[in-house]
Amino acid sequence: PQGAMAIELILDRIARHQGLDPLDVRKANLYARHPDDGSGQGWETPYGQPVQPNNLHELIESLELRAAYRERRREITDWNARSPVLRRGIALTPVKFGIAFNVKHFNQAGALVHVYTDGSVLVNHGGTEMGQGLNTKVAQVVAHTLGIRLDRVRCTPTDTQKIANTSATAASTGSDLNGKAAEQAALRIRDRLAGLAARLLGGEMLGGEIQDVRFENDAVHVAGQNMGFEALVQKAYMERLQLWSDGFYATPDLSWDRDAMRGRPFHYFASGAAVSEVVVDILTGEHRLLRADLLQDVGQSLNPALDRGQIEGAFMQGVGWLMTEELVWHPTTGQLLTHAPSTYKIPTATDCPPVFNVHLWDRPNAVDTVGRSKAVGEPPLLLAFSAWMALRDAIASTGGPNADPPLTAPATPEAVLRALERHGIEPASLSV
Repeated sequence: PQGAMAIELILDRIARHQGLDPLDVRKANLYARHPDDGSGQGWETPYGQPVQPNNLHELIESLELRAAYRERRREITDWNARSPVLRRGIALTPVKFGIAFNVKHFNQAGALVHVYTDGSVLVNHGGTEMGQGLNTKVAQVVAHTLGIRLDRVRCTPTDTQKIANTSATAASTGSDLNGKAAEQAALRIRDRLAGLAARLLGGEMLGGEIQDVRFENDAVHVAGQNMGFEALVQKAYMERLQLWSDGFYATPDLSWDRDAMRGRPFHYFASGAAVSEVVVDILTGEHRLLRADLLQDVGQSLNPALDRGQIEGAFMQGVGWLMTEELVWHPTTGQLLTHAPSTYKIPTATDCPPVFNVHLWDRPNAVDTVGRSKAVGEPPLLLAFSAWMALRDAIASTGGPNADPPLTAPATPEAVLRALERHGIEPASLSV
């Protein structure tokens, strides 16, 4: 995140020194839409991985219109010309986030799926549920694969006695890895049940084949006939068919040469963009996030409600990181003094912007992920860059057309006042 923040700051400084809107400079430095779009921009990362398909151009243009960025920019300029103390700022920043562990062997997961004779399903996978909704998504994947109601499926806590050598639930890979592993296990069971259903319902006269069997609406359908899922499972038990299976998934097409710094370390890229608007009191340095408009590429969302929650939470976590959570160390021992929420300021519900618009860029992932979805845990954290850049924009309005205030992060009121002082603004000298 620090490296991405540094590059965004560089682009912002270039724009201000050239008297340009920072959004235009950012758009001019995006990867090409495709290799032959004639823009002259590269379409590969410095380490040689193509950024394809690159939807950032379209995504940013969509958010720019949805959030009325240009109109609000003009309105804010007019406001600041009339307001000597309260200054507003706005910024739009994008993010491109590679999804996969940078250590290749971490990109693997296992799962167990058990189907019981009452039609209930038990799932154990290698991911850790920590409130992010991983178990819900994995259960949804299994329910969808078997064509049954979600309430038939439950997940048990992660246990290495069941799934050995689990990878960490990190790098936003939890649903990608464990969802795929659970899907593989459920598919094996479904194939066994489909073979039985084809014999029971299709038969030779009706030409029933496994590929003709459909699992949906808590039943199995073939050749115009149907049977309830629970009844089919009971038949399978009587026929001594295996009603449990393991699944394993390893992310394909990953490579990395650490010495040459070349390869394909990511399975795909998740994109997003955010527009933030802030107001700052230049007498005190206090600031407030007024509005945030977020647009995040989630692929074909497995659960839009969970994804929205992840985006909102990640964004506000990033706002805390960049705006309020100041770390203080002991000057002689080096001990971290701000060791708990009681000693530093984390964002709360009241720090959320009054206008908080979250939209999902709901397009199927181009690569074969579970349900064609995309990871949504960590990427939205970096959308908070827009809040810090908007505050920098508000401070810059106190200077000339090429103002470049030296704001640091976290942007506490003290940091804001220091930036104003170095920017040549003495709050005590203002006439209000």
